[in-house]
Amino acid sequence: MTELLLISNAVLWLCVIALLVVVVALARQIGVLYERVAPAGALMMNQTLRVGDKAPALEVEELLSKRAISIGAQQEKSQLLFFLAPSCPVCKTLLPVLKSSAQAEKSWLKVTLASDGEEQEHADFIAEHQLQSFDYVLSERLGKLYGVAKLPYAVLIDEQGSVTSMGLINSREHLESLFESKELGIDSIQSYLQKDVVDPSAALAKEIRV
Repeated sequence: MTELLLISNAVLWLCVIALLVVVVALARQIGVLYERVAPAGALMMNQTLRVGDKAPALEVEELLSKRAISIGAQQEKSQLLFFLAPSCPVCKTLLPVLKSSAQAEKSWLKVTLASDGEEQEHADFIAEHQLQSFDYVLSERLGKLYGVAKLPYAVLIDEQGSVTSMGLINSREHLESLFESKELGIDSIQSYLQKDVVDPSAALAKEIRV
C-alpha cells in the first residue's frame, strides 16, 4: 500500500511539473502574440522632422476669417496640426473624433486643420461638415515644411514650439496616442511598446517561485 501511495504521489508530481511547463510555454506564446497585436499608435512616416525638433515657424492665413495664424511658435496652448483633404474618405470618418477630442482637450490644446487646393472646395467642405469652430488653413508650403506625405497626418507641437509627437492617423486610438506620447515623453507608442513589453512567462515564473 505504501509503495502504491509513493508511486501515485510521484505520478501526481510529474503531472504538476508537466502542467507547469505547458503553462509557461503558453504564457510565452501569449507574450509573442501580444507584441504582434498590441495597440499601435500613430505611425511616424516623416523624413523631415523628428520628435524634439523645433517646429518650423510660419504665419498662414485662416481660410474664412482671413486673419493670420501662427504655426510652430511659442503659444499659450499646444497645437495640433491635422492635415486633411476633402477628397480623403478616412479624413471624413475621423472628423467626429477630432471634434470630440478638441472639445475634451481644449484646456491645453488648440487644433488647426491644414490642407491646400481651391478655396471654394474647402469652404464647401467646412460648411458640409460644420468645421467652423476650427482654424482652417490652406498652405502647400506648410505641408512640405512638416514633411506630410500621406493623409490624414497630425503633428502635435508643445507650448514651447517643439514637436512632441506626430504620425499617420487612421483611428481614434492613433489620435489619442499622440497625446499619450506627449504625456509619457516618448517618441511614439510603437517605440514604447518595443522597449517596455514585459515577458509574461518571466513574470509567471517569478510568481510561482514566490
